[in-house]
Amino acid sequence: MTACAIRLAVERPPFRLDVDLALELSGILGVLGPSGSGKTTLLRCIAGLERAARGTIDIGGVPWQSERAGDFLPPHRRGVGYVAQQPTLFAHLSVHGNLAYGWRRRGGDHETFDRVVQVMGLTRLLDRGVAELSGGERRRVAIARALVAQPRLLLLDEPTANLDQRIRAEFLPHLERLHEDLAVPVILVSHVLDDVARLADHVVLLEHGRVSAIGALHDILTRLDLSPAREPGAEAVIEARVSGHDEDYHLTRLTFAGGELWLPREDLVAGAAVRVRVAARDVSLTLERSNATSILNVLPATVAELVEAGPAQVLVRLDCGGVPLLGRVTRRSAVTLGLQTGTAVFAQVKSVALAK
Repeated sequence: MTACAIRLAVERPPFRLDVDLALELSGILGVLGPSGSGKTTLLRCIAGLERAARGTIDIGGVPWQSERAGDFLPPHRRGVGYVAQQPTLFAHLSVHGNLAYGWRRRGGDHETFDRVVQVMGLTRLLDRGVAELSGGERRRVAIARALVAQPRLLLLDEPTANLDQRIRAEFLPHLERLHEDLAVPVILVSHVLDDVARLADHVVLLEHGRVSAIGALHDILTRLDLSPAREPGAEAVIEARVSGHDEDYHLTRLTFAGGELWLPREDLVAGAAVRVRVAARDVSLTLERSNATSILNVLPATVAELVEAGPAQVLVRLDCGGVPLLGRVTRRSAVTLGLQTGTAVFAQVKSVALAK
């Protein structure tokens, strides 16, 4: 883990960025917020591309910026890999040439080069020219070029922006492999909840230039006082493991701290770690477990919190074996069931999807 302390203020009236963060960087940190909330400005400050920022940046005990001491470490000395929303590649070079440019400047080793090429799925593209690449392939090359320079920190600004669904589906698995195959910590900013839910371990929620919350992904998505839980597509993310398959019915069984979940058969090996998403709209509640139902996934849970979500609905945060879930029910149903904090219920999960 890398200790990170960031206290910054940027004035661009009427916009103001004012953040104070202290955290441990490991895996992927998602910075989530609507357009105009200051995500890109924050990323550029960390990279050293914003000289107007006042404050302090300390990464791993090294002061990159110190207002009191007047220190400002230039971008090329920070060891940061920065990939902008619209990354630029050298049009006159092949994919290999683009990667070699960053690699040679940092005196990289062949093992790192080959590993990055494999992780980003570029082996068959090395001899291609930039003009022959799709949008997703260009993003992968830009990220790989940053990685072969062996940065201390990788910064990704809206990596799926302007990618259509097909190209995005091809692109995201390569970002997921950053978790498994490369140790470099990543800060990823996005206004797309789907990307953060799929990739991030921890989340900083940025709104109107200020940090409104920071914490583990599953907590931030299910806190009823925060905006993600109030969205129409509100959902919980569960870390689970593949425990087997039912070949007769073409189903895959997952286990997690709160029980087990079934989903349509996936080509996954037993023991594999997976991330699944459960939408609040797909969770109904009952006080008694029913066996006379077509719903396969019925989990014992306790009401942890509930709030009204408009005149007709109630949003419920559930504790399922220590794992938070969200459910959305009508206000009438909440009254009929007598729902309150501590009520024991069964969560009937109508649909479960792998995060992909």
